[in-house]
Amino acid sequence: MPPVTAPPAPVPYLPQRGERYRLVAPNAPTAPRIVRDFVATVLWASGHPGLVDDARLCVSEVVSNAYCHTASPQVRVEVTVNHRQVTVYVTDDEPGRLPVPQPARTPSPEDGADENGRGLLLVDALAARWGTTAYGDRSPHSKTVWFTLAAAGR
Repeated sequence: MPPVTAPPAPVPYLPQRGERYRLVAPNAPTAPRIVRDFVATVLWASGHPGLVDDARLCVSEVVSNAYCHTASPQVRVEVTVNHRQVTVYVTDDEPGRLPVPQPARTPSPEDGADENGRGLLLVDALAARWGTTAYGDRSPHSKTVWFTLAAAGR
């Protein structure tokens, strides 16, 4: 696999107009599946069946990152839908450092099949745009990772 360079720093949170759906889930091993199903249901019901697979994969990666890399007790998910696009926001209560995609690398024999760090590369490849936002100015208390998927032909 050829090396991939990381894109520039993600852009800040972009509010979007449209219908909003929210879910709060415990930050547990079951959270990625529950959130995937929630997002898929919203997209099917709102007339975006063509975005379901990409949205399920992207939200699963972002929620899995929150589970694996934070001690946040819960994740908050908001899905904003309009006729042109869908934006999914995943917020946790541990700002830490904001995530950035890691360049892909070929695993060495010592690494085995190292799969870490590839989730945001998938989000970057599938989303029309994505980004992160920390809340709390000098003393951040939470962060959001968001991504937007555009409807076909938009």
